[in-house]
Amino acid sequence: MHYELGEWEPRITEFDKIFEGAIKDPAKAPRGLFRKAMEGTIIATSYAEILLNQALREYGAEQKVAYPDTGYHLPVITALSGEKVTKLGELVPILNRVREQVHEEQLTFENVRLAGEATLYAAEIIEALHYLYNDEPKVEPWSGFLGDPAVRRFGIKLVDWTIPGQAVIVGRAKTSKLAKKIVEELMNKGMMIFLSDEIIEQLLEEDMKMGVDYICFPLGNFTQVVHAVNYALRAGLSFGGIQPGKRHDARDYQRRRVRAFVLHLGELDEVKVAAEFGAIFLGFPVITDQPMSEELPDWFVSHENYDDLVKFAMELRGIKVASVDVGIPLNFGPSFEGETIRKNDTYVEFGGGRTPAFEVLRMVGQDEIVDDRITVIGPEIDEVKEGDKLPLGIVVKIFGRKMQVDFEPVLERRIHYFINYGEGLWHVAQRDLAWLRISKEAVAKGFKFKHYGNILIAKFKSEFPSIVDRVEVEIITDRSAVEERIKEAKKVYSDRDERMRGLTDDSVGTFYSCLLCQSFAPNHVCVVTPERVGLCGAVTWLDGKAAYEIDPTGPNRPIPKGEAIDDVKGIWKSVNDYVYPASNNTIESVALYTLMEAPMTSCGCFEAIMAVLPEANGIMIVTRESKSMTPIGMTFSTLAGMVGGGLQTPGFMGIGKSYVASRKFIAADGGIGRVVWMPKDMKDQLRDDISARAREQGLGEDFVDKIADETIGTAIDEILPFLEEKGHPALTMPPIIG
Repeated sequence: MHYELGEWEPRITEFDKIFEGAIKDPAKAPRGLFRKAMEGTIIATSYAEILLNQALREYGAEQKVAYPDTGYHLPVITALSGEKVTKLGELVPILNRVREQVHEEQLTFENVRLAGEATLYAAEIIEALHYLYNDEPKVEPWSGFLGDPAVRRFGIKLVDWTIPGQAVIVGRAKTSKLAKKIVEELMNKGMMIFLSDEIIEQLLEEDMKMGVDYICFPLGNFTQVVHAVNYALRAGLSFGGIQPGKRHDARDYQRRRVRAFVLHLGELDEVKVAAEFGAIFLGFPVITDQPMSEELPDWFVSHENYDDLVKFAMELRGIKVASVDVGIPLNFGPSFEGETIRKNDTYVEFGGGRTPAFEVLRMVGQDEIVDDRITVIGPEIDEVKEGDKLPLGIVVKIFGRKMQVDFEPVLERRIHYFINYGEGLWHVAQRDLAWLRISKEAVAKGFKFKHYGNILIAKFKSEFPSIVDRVEVEIITDRSAVEERIKEAKKVYSDRDERMRGLTDDSVGTFYSCLLCQSFAPNHVCVVTPERVGLCGAVTWLDGKAAYEIDPTGPNRPIPKGEAIDDVKGIWKSVNDYVYPASNNTIESVALYTLMEAPMTSCGCFEAIMAVLPEANGIMIVTRESKSMTPIGMTFSTLAGMVGGGLQTPGFMGIGKSYVASRKFIAADGGIGRVVWMPKDMKDQLRDDISARAREQGLGEDFVDKIADETIGTAIDEILPFLEEKGHPALTMPPIIG
């Protein structure tokens, strides 16, 4: 098998120049550190060779080799060389090549970085062989390799810097308590954390919460640290439009966008140091808690004081996080947003169909608010017993000279995120469907109902300073008061919905752009309309409008509609005029209402992907959460790798899930009647909205049950008989292609 490796030969690039100042006097180069890295590379590559030869003898060169749940094969190799390894025998020339680039006798910074790159290759090969032998992944909490869904789950947070950077911790801290201190501090900063070696056991001793819900991944031991690297490289492939094999582009992207650093705790053994020079090769500095007689300025340095180790590391990597004191007795930050509080861990819960609950945010006049006041109406937490289910009302009053009524629902949705940032706090749904839990651990630490108010006041003021001047919060736990006030809230919701129903693409004169994902996908431009949510599902037309009012220089800009070139396909001259320069002169035209001609670009943060199924004369949709194969013969991960990165791919497109039930959903192609397959979970989630739209379009009451899902089949020949039996309308529509 032959691959074009046009960028493989080492050459000096703009990226390499960032290293030039590291060693001002070559005579003072840290030879001992370099020698240790060289020895580690030899150990790692030799070990990879031994394991590879053993596997070849046992399985043969044609044996398939792969990581689970990824469309990027072995991502380190895919990203840096472009070779899409599928068979065991293909690893032999790759390992030989990277070994040849290592010159043991040349103890220069450039050569040691290349040795570090070779170590990353060796580690990737070793870990792939572990999966071949089925001795990976480790049992929980060890995560092993993180599949593509884990990369994309945090896409929007990586893009908008909610996750400000990535910390890779290897080795063993001085004590388990200090290990916990470091990780908690990183969590409170919102960092994504990767753990390798003994620190994982230390954190288990301290009952530290880890895992995907905490954005804290205990990878495993030894070469499993490479899973942090292949995660970072996939971010470039997924979101940045970096093409496989563009080695220098991949390195430059990692340095500029991923913002990672390595904390090496404990003894500086050879293999770890070699792998860390691989991190330096990608632009990630290394900080150790060990004393060093030789440092590599800015790249491999010592900092022994644990009190400010995290601060030092983040400053070295150039990561700045605005600190907000929310005044609660819990750890607080985006790292805790995904935390699940199970029934047995719950002290008290509200709503979720068990009790009445609601949350509402209102704009008020300056005489109707007392700034920073928090009022609890009803029992406080120390007046209820463990296991109780209480009613709840959360009323937030906002006064701001630039506040508008249209901003109310935009800010109200932030209640969900802000409460979830508290460790031990859990919040799902919104409005009068809200469901909240407080953990036993949070109560033991002193959390009170009034602290909900502390969180909301601090976060609304810090996140929206241009429109929020004063905040007052009421927390209502008295049943009669909740039942009375929920009537007022429902009237507010109803008025908003009625106002939104009047907002259609045809009724407004302005659309909004969203360039948020350009930090990862430089050529991607979202065009958000009243009837088409952003690909991530998080940015509505009202969000775009509010964001522009709040920050006119931000990622959301108005696009006046003006003259339509084709109002059926959804092509506007003004949209094209905006998209072309905004996409770095790469996208000349966008059609908003068709999948088949100039569809909107896809970044990598999309909630779902739709693709044409010519055999069924329709389209299929697959969500990020879906693990199944699809009738097009690709999983979500494989499809995402094909359409992401700011590409415009007719017949394929990333979307926000709610767009499926829009009147404008691929209207030029036949609309919702073209949907022939989607995951059952998505069908159940959108059932009412899809049914309403189907009735409106004359597709019948039972249209949603004519859509196939994975319980019917995951191959086209499995679902076609079902579609024919049900009389799916797509089968009698005009051809979707041609």
